[in-house]
Amino acid sequence: MENDNVLMEKQFELLEQGTLATPHSILGPHLLNQGEKQIIRVFCPGAKQIAVVDLKDEKNYPLYFKGYQGLFEGVIEDKQEKFLYKLICEDDEGHTWSYIDPYQFDSTFTEDGLYLFGIGKDYEIYDKLGAHFIEVNGVEGVRFALWAPHAKRVSVIGDFNNWDGRRHPMRQIANQGIWELFVPGLAEGDFYKFELRTKTGELLYKTDPYANYYEVRPNNAAVVYDMRKYKWKDTKWMNARTKKAPYKEAVSIYEVHIGSWKKHDNGEFYTYREAADELAHYVKEMGYTHVELMGIVEYPFDGSWGYQVTGYFAPTSRYGSPDDFRYFVETMHKNNIGVLLDWVPAHFPKDAFALEKFDGEALYEKANEKEAWHPHWGTLIFDYGKPQVSLFLIGSALSWLERYHIDGLRVDAVASMLYLDYGREGDFIPNRYGGKENLEAIAFLKQLNEVAYSRVPGIMMIAEESTAWPKVSYAVSEGGLGFGFKWNMGWMNDFLSYMKTPPADRTREHGKITFSLMYAFSENFIQVLSHDEVVHGKASMIYKMPGERLEKFAHLRAAYGYMYAHPGKKMLFMGDEFAQTKEWNEAVALDWDLLNDKEHQGILAWVKALNKLYTSEKALWETGNGYENFEWIDCENREQSIISFLRRNVETGEELVVVINFKTASYTDYRIGVPTLANYEELLNSDAALYGGSNALNGVVKATETGWHGRPYSIEITIPPLSMMVFKAKKKSVKKNTKSVKLATDKEMKEVATEVVENAIPAKKTIQSKKDKEIEKAVVRPKTKETKTKETKTKETKTKETKTKDTKTKDTKTKDTKTKVTKSKEPETKVKQQASNKTEEIIVKEKASPLVSTEEKKTAGKTKKNVSKAKK
Repeated sequence: MENDNVLMEKQFELLEQGTLATPHSILGPHLLNQGEKQIIRVFCPGAKQIAVVDLKDEKNYPLYFKGYQGLFEGVIEDKQEKFLYKLICEDDEGHTWSYIDPYQFDSTFTEDGLYLFGIGKDYEIYDKLGAHFIEVNGVEGVRFALWAPHAKRVSVIGDFNNWDGRRHPMRQIANQGIWELFVPGLAEGDFYKFELRTKTGELLYKTDPYANYYEVRPNNAAVVYDMRKYKWKDTKWMNARTKKAPYKEAVSIYEVHIGSWKKHDNGEFYTYREAADELAHYVKEMGYTHVELMGIVEYPFDGSWGYQVTGYFAPTSRYGSPDDFRYFVETMHKNNIGVLLDWVPAHFPKDAFALEKFDGEALYEKANEKEAWHPHWGTLIFDYGKPQVSLFLIGSALSWLERYHIDGLRVDAVASMLYLDYGREGDFIPNRYGGKENLEAIAFLKQLNEVAYSRVPGIMMIAEESTAWPKVSYAVSEGGLGFGFKWNMGWMNDFLSYMKTPPADRTREHGKITFSLMYAFSENFIQVLSHDEVVHGKASMIYKMPGERLEKFAHLRAAYGYMYAHPGKKMLFMGDEFAQTKEWNEAVALDWDLLNDKEHQGILAWVKALNKLYTSEKALWETGNGYENFEWIDCENREQSIISFLRRNVETGEELVVVINFKTASYTDYRIGVPTLANYEELLNSDAALYGGSNALNGVVKATETGWHGRPYSIEITIPPLSMMVFKAKKKSVKKNTKSVKLATDKEMKEVATEVVENAIPAKKTIQSKKDKEIEKAVVRPKTKETKTKETKTKETKTKETKTKDTKTKDTKTKDTKTKVTKSKEPETKVKQQASNKTEEIIVKEKASPLVSTEEKKTAGKTKKNVSKAKK
């Protein structure tokens, strides 16, 4: 008994000193004499007297000063069982207050939950750690819970206890390093932090890593927030999402930084609710399918753009509350717009109030400082080998997907996670096999993706991965990392390098615009032009383009046209859609006044038209089995920098013919090989007046039986300088009335308003019959027009060349002459096909254009003098 009293006195001393790790062992109610009576102890510094009041019968029991500052106790003789009670306190000045004693409640954690936490598989941890309103024994309150295994004592501090760490010490739950305390009577909006005493006796003041809400920076306290009260109204979207397969759908993403998309006249941010309706309208009118949000996960420093996160479970308070952000997401969903979020599990900043040495020792980071330090950004790398750290990150991801209805995460800086030597120039600690692969990070990414896709079907998990790491977007079961998509950084770098090159020099850079098709289907790619490409002296998109003003705009239209026609999903950063002239600055709004200028209006209308074409033509987004969806017509014309290709709807056989001219010369009667003998309607032309061009349009062109580019038929078109065109075959037998994109008129161009997305591109869509059989050989052997003849069966079959009034057999081999299909190595020529074996004169016709440079004119002039010969 004496030893028990000595131990108790020692605990009283620790409590008074603020070092007791087990406050529930002495505070609150405790049964005495095998339950015959009970004693209640209360620690309330500043109180002069305290009384216990039974919440049921309101009977009052006084407590007595114990001799230690703030410690009171009293024996309850007439109650053999524990009962719910409140405390009424009075200080020396006669002020009174009351509260329900937190130390009368048992732990709310279960053994199963603790076990799952320990192995990193309690995937609803976002509802357990942190601060959450719950009800215990009919009493409403906030459960605070924190993981801090190295701490000697943890207290929750806040407005409700005058930030005094002695008032609310937390219970340490054995084995898992979790600290917990249920505090009744708190209100939404109360600020709080955790006070931790380290093994060395140092006091640390940390914000809650699992908090749902934080003060507006530069303050960093967590905020108590009730996550239960929001009533979602996006059920239709969410039900449909579970059946989605985004890799089989059109995905066009608008990357947005809410803080600088628009601002109020006084420079203040739009709130989530203010931005929601305006942005949803804009995005919907522009034809995007998704928005990708930067800088939402809470972060302290504006200049980090949201990529140095301190609050992994909270939307930034810069723009409003968690429910305000839910309203934003819901509004997007009501407008059929998906919401993607930038998310950063690769590293975290060294802010003292956040994760660094959280409980006095390395906890979220590696203990070895060389492994923990990220030299590239001056940040710290997560210790993915700890199950609790991986769970922290996976719990964060699931919180956004499940609690905020986010439709996908773009995982930032994946390459830095995969490689131990990233940014270290060879100075790194290898893995256990001696390699540079970060095995723990790889295992984490696989677990993350498997859990996310299994729990939340229909989402998008996107990797920003800039290396050639294989199978990033393959399932884990197939040896992949498990992502659904990968940013196509290789394409982006080559593409921008090519577009920066002056047109006269593009001949030697031709491979940069075609090489991406060598690997275009090796991953589920997203073609991206992100915020990273318009900062730090890289110039805005419009000023990356060479040439004078009009040339820059024509370049940009052609560039965007190629991006949208290229295989892969699409993403464009805000401001790029109307040719923002300045580099992006997170502190200022976009230059919307530029839309008073017709060239900028033209770019806006062009991007809108591209989105409309892209989302309405399945050939542009259908994945298929890879190259069955894409086929080059001509990728070899480096001299004139013109490329052409087919995009195919595998289900219907419908094909789009895409032609892009990356030089400032223009051409008439340019021949393109096509697969179908039909009239081809020009669906889109970047040179239309509506988009700021010279209006050199083609309308409908008729295919002829002149073989070209290894195909049985061809069309002759006008190609404006620096232009992109899309054609689609029209069939006589149209059974359904649908719409396809048509070109705008000059009248429509005049109607383009300076307000955002005011005019839509008129649409008319036609259903076509199935495409003609593909040509397997370079030699074309068509049937005669009116008499039934057999096709030549072998290459060596000899025939007589026959000409009749009604019948003409073409492209057959004679005894002395072999058929040769001429490839358009100089596609600016018009080839006059002859019925005999006479040579064909190739005549160059150059169209006058304000975009034709002097150097290009000289080149075209020289080409005029060249006469090529081709044998029939």
